[in-house]
Amino acid sequence: MSLREQKKLETRQTISAVATRLFIQRGFDQVTIAEVAEAARVAKMTVTNHFSRKEDLVFDIRTDFVDWPANLVRANPETPALVAVRDGCFAELDKAGPMLGFADVSFVRMVRQSERLTSALRDMHVDRETQLVAALLDRHPDREMLSRTAGAHLTSVLRLLLDDVWQLTWQDVKLDDLVEQIRDSAAVAFGQLEPALGDL
Repeated sequence: MSLREQKKLETRQTISAVATRLFIQRGFDQVTIAEVAEAARVAKMTVTNHFSRKEDLVFDIRTDFVDWPANLVRANPETPALVAVRDGCFAELDKAGPMLGFADVSFVRMVRQSERLTSALRDMHVDRETQLVAALLDRHPDREMLSRTAGAHLTSVLRLLLDDVWQLTWQDVKLDDLVEQIRDSAAVAFGQLEPALGDL
């Protein structure tokens, strides 16, 4: 990464962190882009250049989140898709990572209190499914329906696990206990899918 690219990334991360702090303190819908720019000590245009939508200030990992399951499949071409996604899920669970929704309760509250943010999160799940289906079709262009079905089922499992992570976080469950509960749920969910998806 060049120095210029690194500087752009640092600016983006700073803006997102400042914006998220303001949104948590005052509510997403109550904070303007101009106020974010002022708090981050940048021009308003700098904010909009880095983030085309206000929601992206919160979900700054949107691209990584959406592409994650598809990338797991593409990175493991000899591994069945279910195994690639399942193993990636457990690896993310081991580090309580953001791809499964691990976050502070204040972040969960902020999203839940904003219809725009909950809608944006739903869109991210839909886009995640679309990307995974595309990766599966690249593997098996002659198995369209199975690829579409597999993409829908696998991303539904990931969505349900994220929902559970957030609910348990909301209930102030200790992290170690939360992780174990999610691990058990994931094992059940992927186990149910295995007979249907096979070696896709």
